[in-house]
Amino acid sequence: MSFASEYLMQLQAFAAVSPLPRIRALHLPPTRQLENNRGEFCALELEDGSLGLSYVLFDDSLQQLRADTGHWDLQGADALDLATHYARDNGPMQTLGFAAANALTRCLMDRAGFRPDRSTDSIGQMQPQKGEHIGMIGFFKPLLEPILQSGARLTVLELDPALVTENAHYRVTLNPAEIAQCSKVLSTSTLLLNNSLDRMLENCRRAHRFAMVGPSAGCLPDALFSRGVTLQGGSWITDRAGFIEALREGKSHSSFSVKFALTPDNYPGFESLLRQL
Repeated sequence: MSFASEYLMQLQAFAAVSPLPRIRALHLPPTRQLENNRGEFCALELEDGSLGLSYVLFDDSLQQLRADTGHWDLQGADALDLATHYARDNGPMQTLGFAAANALTRCLMDRAGFRPDRSTDSIGQMQPQKGEHIGMIGFFKPLLEPILQSGARLTVLELDPALVTENAHYRVTLNPAEIAQCSKVLSTSTLLLNNSLDRMLENCRRAHRFAMVGPSAGCLPDALFSRGVTLQGGSWITDRAGFIEALREGKSHSSFSVKFALTPDNYPGFESLLRQL
């Protein structure tokens, strides 16, 4: 069973024991290219204020979402019904489905009174050491420096041929086999949208740490942990209105959210969250 299917089954179990809020609005970033990964995510807002994020820059998803805003008027729509598109569609509908699923996850955690621990760093608690071979899936520039400063060797796996490079500090490759020897791997959460999660994990079987980080890593982590992910790091939104305004204007949302880190040790599990309802 795929990660998406397992995730949706959990949300359906949530719906079976607790009424779910409907959708209030979809919030999109600007179309212009922005720096520092701003403008890469949309936010789906539920009627209770829960927000779920999803990456929007695969193919032309953002352009399609912006091209016909009337078509994507989701106010009052069933959030769980939209979430099912994450497991059975591609393009904008998959993007929106994932955002809806993540918004329902935030709703569940809030109702269960659970708040994840704050993250202690931006690189998934990798604790890179001099001489270690660290893998990175997705070229995420802000995360390079803390790894390189440790003296660790870094190999970055990318899909974009234009990013392939090799220098004295790191190597960017298109070949998944080149991260197979890494002892620790740091991945962006875009794996959850391009159907490559299980394939990438298979290539990283020798890694004793596999951290998945990114603003859209707001899903239930049970099916990630069972597959070998050791840490999930995402954004916990603390000021809904401020976050939405920053997202829509392409500004930093760091003042309106905090980074969190979930591990098998500090996460109580889906069944435990349900019992709290």
